[in-house]
Amino acid sequence: MPMYTNWAHISQFQIQILQSWFMLWIFLLEIPTGAVADFLGRKYSLAMAGLVTAIATLVYGSVPLFGVFLIAEFLYAMGAALSSGADDALLYDALKEEGRESESKKIFGRANTIHLAGIFLAAPIGSLMAQKFGVNSPMLFSAIPTFLCFLVALSIREPKVHDKTPERKRYLLIAKNGISFFVHHRVLRLLALDGVLVAAGAYFVIWFYQPILMKLGLPIFWFGFIQAALVGAEMLISANFTRLEKWAGGAKGFLKFGALVTGLSFFIVAIWPSFWTVGILLLFAGGFGLTRLDLMSAYMNKLIPSEQRATVLSSISMLRRIALVILNPIMGFIFDKSLMWAMILAGTIPLLVFFFSPIENEGLE
Repeated sequence: MPMYTNWAHISQFQIQILQSWFMLWIFLLEIPTGAVADFLGRKYSLAMAGLVTAIATLVYGSVPLFGVFLIAEFLYAMGAALSSGADDALLYDALKEEGRESESKKIFGRANTIHLAGIFLAAPIGSLMAQKFGVNSPMLFSAIPTFLCFLVALSIREPKVHDKTPERKRYLLIAKNGISFFVHHRVLRLLALDGVLVAAGAYFVIWFYQPILMKLGLPIFWFGFIQAALVGAEMLISANFTRLEKWAGGAKGFLKFGALVTGLSFFIVAIWPSFWTVGILLLFAGGFGLTRLDLMSAYMNKLIPSEQRATVLSSISMLRRIALVILNPIMGFIFDKSLMWAMILAGTIPLLVFFFSPIENEGLE
């Protein structure tokens, strides 16, 4: 955010336009990038993702112009689309080849923990770079690890056992079978709508907390440490889902609590913006709001037949992206006019879920 505002001098509305542009291109590039995995293999799709993303970081950090950022976001989206599903597919096929697919839940959970740990460790380094070399330097330096991703992906051995469904056909199946199953399954539909709405509101924690801290005069040096604290809150909540469910009296109680505290923390910052209330926002809207959809995925998995699981979950992911393509510019425009009303609107979305969600325990057990 300091790079956008202090270096490029663009508005919050333009920042959120960039995020919508990014998500729209991920959506549009799924089929053509799936062709890469079909013809060259998933490891080469991952390798190209690393290389394209490395180029994106260099473009992003080169010139402080909105038009240049649009090009960089397109490249980022291409990298994301090239890696989308290919990494998970490679990991699962490797486990299947060794007869260890029963360990997939544990291994995938460990992979996600490593992912969060990477952000937790890297964020403070980024703020130190920003202070010493300029706010665009973390973006430029990011070309190094992403280029290393390119080299590591090339070293991966493609498993001999793999799903024969071409990636392009898989994407069309998502659009057809997954959405059809989702639309006709009432309980799943309600769970997905509940989860996507709260996640869409919580998403704006990521984009709003830094501008608020900048208005409060916090030095850039601290931004990476606060980002690490946000990720730490996510890790803490994710690691204690079972305990928190028992404390809340069951799954429904915990989900309602997550929606409530996510919404209220936005309202608290809207009424009284301070370092303390931003801390509350990061702990509750960040820790509970940003992890809530991950927990709901576990509930939704129980309702989906194994042969349709990938397509249905991908359909729900698409739904969230489409919602954010629409919401991003609206929220950015309101934020430029009034911080208070942007925070209130972001908090209203999860509060509506808290008050009106028809989910019952039967759908969660």
